[in-house]
Order: sequence, then C-alpha cells, then structure tokens
Amino acid sequence: MNKGKGIYPCIWLLKGNAVRGFDNDEVVSVDPAELVRSYAASGADGVILFDRSKGDAEHDAAIDLIRKICEEGGIPVIGAGNIRRMEDVKKLIYAGCEMAALNLSKESNRLLAREVCERFGKDRIAGCYRSAEKLEKEWDKLAPWLSMRILLDEENTENTVNTENNEKIAESAAAIPVIALVEEASGEALSARLADEQVAAVSGNGVNRLTFEGEDSLDKLRAQLKADGIPMEEHKKAAFAWSDFKKGPDGLLPVVVQEDATDQVLMVAYMNEEAYNLTVETGKMTYYSRSRRSLWVKGETSGHFQYVRSLYGDCDMDTLLARVVQIGAACHTGSHSCFFNQVQAPKMSARRAASTADVLREDYRTIIDRRENPKEGSYTNYLFDKGMDKMLKKLGEENTEIIIAAKNPGENEIIYEIADYLYHLEVVMAEKGVDWDDVTRELVRRQKKES
Repeated sequence: MNKGKGIYPCIWLLKGNAVRGFDNDEVVSVDPAELVRSYAASGADGVILFDRSKGDAEHDAAIDLIRKICEEGGIPVIGAGNIRRMEDVKKLIYAGCEMAALNLSKESNRLLAREVCERFGKDRIAGCYRSAEKLEKEWDKLAPWLSMRILLDEENTENTVNTENNEKIAESAAAIPVIALVEEASGEALSARLADEQVAAVSGNGVNRLTFEGEDSLDKLRAQLKADGIPMEEHKKAAFAWSDFKKGPDGLLPVVVQEDATDQVLMVAYMNEEAYNLTVETGKMTYYSRSRRSLWVKGETSGHFQYVRSLYGDCDMDTLLARVVQIGAACHTGSHSCFFNQVQAPKMSARRAASTADVLREDYRTIIDRRENPKEGSYTNYLFDKGMDKMLKKLGEENTEIIIAAKNPGENEIIYEIADYLYHLEVVMAEKGVDWDDVTRELVRRQKKES
C-alpha cells in the first residue's frame, strides 16, 4: 500500500457468488470478478476478499475465482479466509493476491504468522481480528511478522490494546497499520475513521454501498476526504503531463497497447489530451477516434475494458506504451489481438521461447537487485542472510512438492510448484554467480552435441 490512506471495498465469496457479509448469505453479485471491476472503475485502491467456502472442492473453486479476480480486476487484492497452514497462504499469493490475511482469533494462525512471513516476506502478510478478542499479550510477538491488521468491527483502534497496563504492547500494535471495516455509508463516517493515525484504509459494507452511487463515486469521496485534511493514496498521478509528449500534426499521440500478463501486442490507437487525462484519472484506457472525431472508452459498449497496469513514454516521447489487463477481446472482430494477419513468421518457436527466457532473466535480475539493495521483510533477503544451507533445504522441499503435485489431479498446483522451484533455483544460482545465459549456453552446447 502507498503512504496515503486508501479505500478498499470488500467481498465475501460463497459458492461462486459475492454475498453480503460474514453471516449474511444474501447474494450481492453472481459475478464477483465483474463486481471487482466495477469497484476499480469507481476509484477503489484495492479490494479485500473473504473466502467463506466450505470443504476442499468449494475452496479450490474459490481459489480459481480469486485468480480470475486478481488477473482481471485491475486493482490490488488482499485475500482472507480458510487459512490454516502455509499451503493456504501460498495458494492466495500465487493466485495473485497482494497480501494474505490470517485470522488471528486462531492461535494456530498466530503461530503461523512467523513461518509465512519468513517464506513470503512481511509485506505480503496481514492479520484479521475483532477488537473484543484478547490479543493484548500477542501484539508484541505478532508485530515483527505482520505489515497490516484488518479490524473487522467498528471499535476504536485505541481500544484494541490495553494501553494502561502495557505501553510496550500498545506500541507494538500501533506499529502495524489498520484497515478498518465501516458499516455506515457516509463520507463523514469514513473521514472519522481515517482521521485515526493508525488507520491506513477503510473497507466494509459502508464503502461497498458508496461505490454504487456512480462510476466515479469513490474518486469524489477521495476528493471530499482530502478536503477534510485526510492524506489519500495518489495512485492516479502521472509522472508526465500531456505537454511533455510530442504529438503528430493532428495533435494526437499514438498508443501501443500490450497485454501485461502475456506481453502480446493487442492494438494501436490514438489519444488527445482529454483521453490521456481520463486514462490517468480513471485507470481505464480511453482513446480519441479519428474517424468519429470523438472520445471512446475501450469496452464501453462491448464490456471489453482495458485496465491500466502501466504507461510508458518512448525515448522520443512521441509514442505511449500502455500495458493493460484486457477483458475479453481487444479487436472488434472478436480476436483477442488486432494483430492476426500473419505476413511473415520465421523461427516462430524460437521467438516464443525468448519470451519465457526474458521472464526468467527479469526474475533473476530482481533477485540480484534485492541482494544488492536489501529490503526489510523480503523473503529473498531472508534466504541470502541464512546462507546456502537454508537455500538448498528450501530447494529440496520445493522439488518434493513438485513430485506431490504431479500425483494430484489438475494442472494448477504443479504449475505453482514449478514456478516456486524456479525461484528458489534462481536464488541458489545468484549465490553461486551463475545466470540464465550460462545455463542457456550449456543447453545450446548439448543440442549441438546431439545433432
């Protein structure tokens, strides 16, 4: 989360639907992914998902739904519910959740906090609790392992620790920012909660109801809160103004649109100043149609919206690259990409393989950067600090998990475990000074030997 305060609607998932609350099965939406997209469009900074599923089959279906939400929603996701062990946290993180939130009412989860923190990093772990729960003596132990706490009722944060009897424990709790669930749907109620220094964001049904007051309702609420003196997240600021770009003779800026998840080029379009500003402000790709001479929001009629992941200007600042989450097809023909008329494609398989190699190289560079520029709470730095024995132990464990996953039905589990294994392998490679180019050269050498 950013330094400013945030607005995080929440969704309770039950049998594939979004329902009203922890104990309320009233269906709010039969399409939770679309609901999250609407929250993103209304200006939400993120969303909290509480999984209320029962049984393994229902839980696995919920994880698949959470993965879809993370891929298509366009905003960060905090996943909670049904966490009992390391594997449950792993499923949420690998599904794409920014954070996993443990239910702190369970002693087993309070003990689990350290283990999952050491595995995934402090910045990926949160804890849910109610103010009535007797956690006073636990906060000093939990503080090193949690980066966020989610308060599930409306009790004031200062009442969640016994400040009179133990100032040290109070300080430990205060060091962990709070997301507070609010029931009242009013700007005044949210302003009052966010005025608390410990509260980093608001969530709950109060926030949910406000999102239905219009597509830009949360943007308007954010402006109101800023007017009240609340420092809000500025996730929609652009590093460059429209005037910083070099436009064509028609005053327009060409935009190359690329799918963030696959690197596939989807389309090319144009922006004028208003389209650029709306794209930055709303997080949805907005263009200027040269034929109709008017603005158009991609997906406004088809539902095939494009949600911004990042915007880059090229070296000459005369073209914009937009990396997006594409909902449905990008092309009006129904094709996922507009680029489907093959003109020439020599060595197609080699180019596809290079895309995979680029991903691995980028992961490796990130690991090297983390070693050279340590980050507090980073699991990668934890492994480097512990040394080779710990790295090899984890590599062996992940290898075993691949074997177990291969025996289980379905393909998602083994994909996760292979990716996990490759990460730990890269850490060992970094420690030994071996990179992917070294491995590639050896594979090429073997191919030549076999040919």
